[in-house]
Amino acid sequence: MHTAAVITVSDSSYRGERKDESGPAVARELELSGFQVVLERVAPDEVKAIRAALREGLASAQLVVTTGGTGISHRDVTPEATRPLCDRVLEGVAEAMRAEGRKQTPYAALSRSFCGTVGNTVLLNLPGSPTGAVTSLKVALPLMQHVLKVLEGQTEHDTSKKA
Repeated sequence: MHTAAVITVSDSSYRGERKDESGPAVARELELSGFQVVLERVAPDEVKAIRAALREGLASAQLVVTTGGTGISHRDVTPEATRPLCDRVLEGVAEAMRAEGRKQTPYAALSRSFCGTVGNTVLLNLPGSPTGAVTSLKVALPLMQHVLKVLEGQTEHDTSKKA
């Protein structure tokens, strides 16, 4: 069983002004997909605070998922906090999430969601809305299962699946 950490990035949830709905929705979806959620945190929209939460997740989980902070407002800095920590960028994961999101709303094209690896761990940024976060996660999860296997050294490809 793979482990996961969920970090909600939201000023209002961090201050207790709004209930976090995205983080718990993401955690439920991860658990339904066979992940053990070992950490859940809420961080403010501040690069240093997000990086501290990401580092905590990196120390405890194989998949670290954020929700929130991927839009275009000045406070949306999750990708900026995430990207410098990564060894490799997985552009196609974010592209697939945006493509699926555009089926629901044209604004999904504005998402700056990001995915990359840090050693044997994957960092995945999801949108902040519960629906957008879960929709994006459902697109990414089959890819994450494969990525985690490869990072663990299982490099043989399943030839029964279409490329």
